[in-house]
Amino acid sequence: MSLKPAVIAVDAGSTDPGPSYLGSGKPLVSDYGIRRELKVLISAAHAAGIPVIVGSAGGAGTGEQVDRTTALVRDIVAELGIHLKLAWIYADIPIERAKAAVRAGVIEDFEAGTPLTEDILDSTCSLVAQMGHEPICEALEGGADVIIAGRACDDSVIASFPIWRGADPALAIHMGKILECGAFSAEPFAMDVMLGTLYDDHFILEPGSTERRASVKSVAAHSLYERENPFSQGGPGHQMDLSNCAFEQVTERQVKVVGARMTATDDYYVKLEGARLAGYHSICIAGMRCPTFAGAVGGLLDEARARAVDYIAPEKAHITFHLYGRNGVMKELELAPPSGHELGLVIDVVAQTQELAHAVCHHISGGLLHRHYPDVINPSGNLAFPYSPSDIDLGPHYEFSAYHLMKVGSPTELFPVHFEEL
Repeated sequence: MSLKPAVIAVDAGSTDPGPSYLGSGKPLVSDYGIRRELKVLISAAHAAGIPVIVGSAGGAGTGEQVDRTTALVRDIVAELGIHLKLAWIYADIPIERAKAAVRAGVIEDFEAGTPLTEDILDSTCSLVAQMGHEPICEALEGGADVIIAGRACDDSVIASFPIWRGADPALAIHMGKILECGAFSAEPFAMDVMLGTLYDDHFILEPGSTERRASVKSVAAHSLYERENPFSQGGPGHQMDLSNCAFEQVTERQVKVVGARMTATDDYYVKLEGARLAGYHSICIAGMRCPTFAGAVGGLLDEARARAVDYIAPEKAHITFHLYGRNGVMKELELAPPSGHELGLVIDVVAQTQELAHAVCHHISGGLLHRHYPDVINPSGNLAFPYSPSDIDLGPHYEFSAYHLMKVGSPTELFPVHFEEL
């Protein structure tokens, strides 16, 4: 805060943890964690007289997660005994609105690999869209001190305040893209603060911690982060051109960035993110130490799957084995030879009911535990279970149903802004 920021902006969301938080509406971070961190941010911002902006609240930016976060803000403000203006922005998309877009032919595939259909939307339990900077600027224009936004583009959350203040949108969005992961763009990288200072034709980045520095390498590297094309990036209503960017070390701690260009697209598209219930989930975690069992484990897992399928026929289940210590992370893409003398196994079952998922999971874990096989040495148990119960029910299992672009009439059409004096 001694660097005198004009705004505190936080990107709180991601699809990296998968569709569960979108489908369930449960927050990615605990209420305890959100409240603890928001209290620090709101206290610091209030003392400095600057706004706080949180985008993709709760992790997926659903209406339920926005409401949960704003409730925590109200509680914090009451505890601190301060007064401020709260704004919140929903990003939920009515299913009927998306179905109308399907019928109008104004939805395009993004990374789903399949068209979005009305049937898919009918099975979707939660649908949000990524807002750009415009709804957040509307909240700033309304005098908000704290803004809790639903699903938003990562860079737009950071870029909204400088754009509202009249900055070059291309520079602001490029700066936002680098800053959205905080001090990941510093060295040594960390999950704390980065400061961006925007000028007419460039911006300067530096860490908020004296334990780090920004370098040309660290900043340029994060410009490439999550980009299929390092020189071009699309966003709601715009296309970024980074082919002429340049990075310069201006002090030991600071890097100067120039050259971003942006063109407006003819039509304004937002990215839809939808989730649907795909069944119910049970898992079992086990360890293996016996070298003869480890040597035979591939065939034993295939046999266990076949036995489970036969056991529940005609019911069906999706069975996955994650064998850690042997291609557990990269699986068939792994290049390095396996090493180590222990294996970890996760038995992963998804079925149409929790009861069935649990039954299949236990059938496999129990069967493997006492499975006899050629050259067996240890007859007292093939698996070691670190947890009791060994078969753990995880509840509803979600999958992404929508990952598409939808044309809209205006940048703020789908993202209503609400205000409240606290």
